[in-house]
Order: sequence, then C-alpha cells, then structure tokens
Amino acid sequence: MDRISVMLVDDHRVVRQGLRDFLELQDDIEVIGEAQSGEEGVKLARDLLPDVVLMDMVLPGIDGVEATRQIKASSPSSRVIVLTSFADDDKVFPAIKAGAISYLLKDVQPEDLARAIRAAQRNEAGLHPEVAAKLMQEFSTPRTADDTVEQLTEREMDVLRLIARGKSNKEIADALVISEKTVKTHVSNILSKLHLADRTQAAIYALRQRLVPMD
Repeated sequence: MDRISVMLVDDHRVVRQGLRDFLELQDDIEVIGEAQSGEEGVKLARDLLPDVVLMDMVLPGIDGVEATRQIKASSPSSRVIVLTSFADDDKVFPAIKAGAISYLLKDVQPEDLARAIRAAQRNEAGLHPEVAAKLMQEFSTPRTADDTVEQLTEREMDVLRLIARGKSNKEIADALVISEKTVKTHVSNILSKLHLADRTQAAIYALRQRLVPMD
C-alpha cells in the first residue's frame, strides 16, 4: 500500500515535531518534509510534490494563504489542509479561495487529523465545526443565481447536491447507482462548468444557491 506523503509548514519547531511524532505512528502516512516559512514551504512542495500539505496560516514572510495559492499553482495534485489556531473570517475565506481543501484548528483531535489527511488524499473536504458554522452563516443568504448552474445536467445537479451534503465519491456512486469513475467525471464537469477549484467550493456554491437545505 502506498503511503500518503505529508509535508509540514509551521514556524514553530515544537508543533512540527509533535505532528511528526504522531503522524509517523500511522502505517499509511509518511512525513517527507518540513518548512518553517511560507517561501520555504512553496519551494519544498515544488521539489517534493507531497500528497498533502499541513499549512499554518501565520508564517514569516508570505502567509499561509499566499503559500497555499502558490503551492496549488506549482503542485496542483497536492492537497492543502490548513492547520491553525485562528478561525477569523479574514483567514478562513481567503484560504479556501486559495485552494485549501480543509480548514482545521489546532485543537483538532489527533485521530481526526489523521482522518482529514486520508480524506484529503481522496479529494474530500473537511472543516472544523467552528469554521463550518462561519461558512454556513456567510452563505445563508442566496446570491443571484447565474446562468452557469443551468449548464449542469440533471445528473450533475444530483452529484452537486450530494457533494454539498459531504458525501464521498463512493457514497455518491452508491446513492445514484453509478460507478465511482462516472462520479469523478461528473465532479470534473461540475467544477469546470461552474469555474470552481475543488469540492469545497462546489459545496459552498450549492449552499449559496440553496440547492440543498441549510440544516
């Protein structure tokens, strides 16, 4: 079984060491690099092409948002998980817009962090409850629907609604009685038609347009 390669970006050595010590206990996860600044993280990600990057938001030099943006530009296959102490609006929304697949706070339980890494590897998003609540509040008022949603087929709309409910590709495939490969094709088409970067943004879009109940 291939191990998930993880890179750590945090300016506190004690935090990096704690993360490394825990993650190296996981049979399916391997820490392949550490960086203590945004610039160093961008360069290291370009060289190592990790599966997952654990990214702090407050860093020397460029911050975590800009580092995330640059990493996604140079290594699109790398999934960035924000792991920070801050859930401020001015960090949450820009980080997700920059391409972070998940946004977790440092009080996350270690087992939940490991699950988030595995989920990110499967291109599945994860949000700390406090962050999820902020997003729900931000998008509780629907914007004016644009014409792009009308480009989606009925099946793509079904997939989009299930994405917004946090379903994995396998769960979507089971619900719609189609193959996971077909689900991946639909997801790709949805992102392309709606000009979105990832599943997190697709879920937010569906909530914004009230395509699923806000419960």
